Amino acid sequence: MQSKLVLSVLSVWSWFVLGVLVLVFTPTVGLVRLVTMPFDKGAYAAGYLFRKLTVIHSKLTPQWTFTTSGTLPDDMRRPYVGVANHESFVDILLISHLPTEFKWLSKIEIMKIPVLGWMMRFARDIPLERGDSTSGAAALDHARERLDNKVSVMIFPEGTRSRTGEMRKFRAGAFKLAIEGGHPILPMAVHGTRDALRKNDWRLGVAHAEVRVLDPIPTVGLTVDDLSDLRDRVRAVIEQAREDLRTEHGYVPPVISPEEAAAAEAADAESTGAARRPDGPANSADSD
Repeated sequence: MQSKLVLSVLSVWSWFVLGVLVLVFTPTVGLVRLVTMPFDKGAYAAGYLFRKLTVIHSKLTPQWTFTTSGTLPDDMRRPYVGVANHESFVDILLISHLPTEFKWLSKIEIMKIPVLGWMMRFARDIPLERGDSTSGAAALDHARERLDNKVSVMIFPEGTRSRTGEMRKFRAGAFKLAIEGGHPILPMAVHGTRDALRKNDWRLGVAHAEVRVLDPIPTVGLTVDDLSDLRDRVRAVIEQAREDLRTEHGYVPPVISPEEAAAAEAADAESTGAARRPDGPANSADSD
């Protein structure tokens, strides 16, 4: 375990690198978007370049080791509705190591951040305002439009990360989106990002994280009556893969008392209660 001083020094370096990369990439991503706009309505090229910023930053962060496993489908421009369990904001950086492009649903507050938010808009990521049913419906419409332009979308169906580390219930939005358009689900399991960035701590922790791409699950022929079964099936597949990753990484879950678990569940319910909306998408990649 590295000392707090060492982690502080390494974290200063990592945040500095991120600042430099953002300043360099912002005009580049904007230029790519401008040049490709006439023939790349889904902003695939601009988005793909933007994700590479996160890959470079991760590789230059000494305390992080990110790996990928599994195999992406050959026809990623089909496109797919990607879904994964949600451990940390850093899940975005980890999944961006995959050699493809997804459009992310993002809290609108993130997209209002100068420079970073500009790049997200250049990349045509999808804004979502928590607790606003109109915004939720609009986000689904934007996601459909990205899919119509042959660009996959990425959603965390848990809505926000769990404080206990255990997977939360999956919400319906991603699965409704996939069924309505006949788009296959691309499940992914994430492990190890919780240690990379702790809530309310500016220091970046030591993390050995991995994302595993699982077999696609077709939705052609399904109707909304099949939504619950599809959601439960996908959740079970991801949960099993996550447990496999935990075993392979030698992860030992922390011991949490019943009182602590109850308090965490209550906090989770309070944090997401205002964001619940009928058939809306799960909240974004940029959950806390």
